[in-house]
Amino acid sequence: MTDLRDHALKFRALHIPGRPLVLPNAWDVASARIVEAAGAAAVATTSAGVAWDLGAADGDRLGRDRALGAVARIAAAVGVPVTADIESGYAADPAGVARTVAQVLAAGAVGVNIEDALHEEGAPLRTVAGQAERIAAARAAADTADVPLFVNARIDTYLRGVGEGADRVDLTLERAAAYLAAGADGIFVPGVVDPGTVKALVAGVGGPLNVMAGPGAPPVAEFANLGVARISVGAGMAQAAHAVVREAARELLAEGTYTSLAGGLDYGELNSLLAR
Repeated sequence: MTDLRDHALKFRALHIPGRPLVLPNAWDVASARIVEAAGAAAVATTSAGVAWDLGAADGDRLGRDRALGAVARIAAAVGVPVTADIESGYAADPAGVARTVAQVLAAGAVGVNIEDALHEEGAPLRTVAGQAERIAAARAAADTADVPLFVNARIDTYLRGVGEGADRVDLTLERAAAYLAAGADGIFVPGVVDPGTVKALVAGVGGPLNVMAGPGAPPVAEFANLGVARISVGAGMAQAAHAVVREAARELLAEGTYTSLAGGLDYGELNSLLAR
């Protein structure tokens, strides 16, 4: 458990407003080792990428055991800290979230993303009080294990279109305050990259802010100047990889040519990453 605590403390220290932790999200052992070899200080999983790799759709449709099996393989394959995207906790109630977190730690990860989206009929988001209870359960499970797990509370007001304009900012900040009070360490607000809005969130959130970037978003340096503490790309790299597969398959089958395969990783280089 000492090594896990050390990794957790190291990971926690990487969240510095203005000097953001940059996380290229991985979904399997190969992508995790590629990310680590590129110089990443930590590896973050993408729940969507993991689900797709295991033949399931994203959105709380992958079971806990299969999801955390992938996390365990990734954590065992790299030497840097690993943080796991656990969707909404793979559980119906706070006690189930606590069990998930215990398994996350057993898998060797030292951080979690836990979202407040509700993937069922009715409201797009869990109630603030209900989600705060789930975060408190995650915190308690980590405290019981004596591991300073970094709990990154994801707020889906922007992804799910809850509220408008300044009201959406206020709703996001209300949720952020409640989640931090419940034991979250950081706040993740995917779906917003506008500098003005990001600046308002940085100023209003009482903890490290994580944004999700991608094509069309400001560069890392600009987010750093705004005071962001963590930048990830979600399923972006997995989507890009699968796009290459589709393009290469279409070209091969329709044209009988292979140009889409140009620029692939050298066989020996990739094989050596997995041979150690």
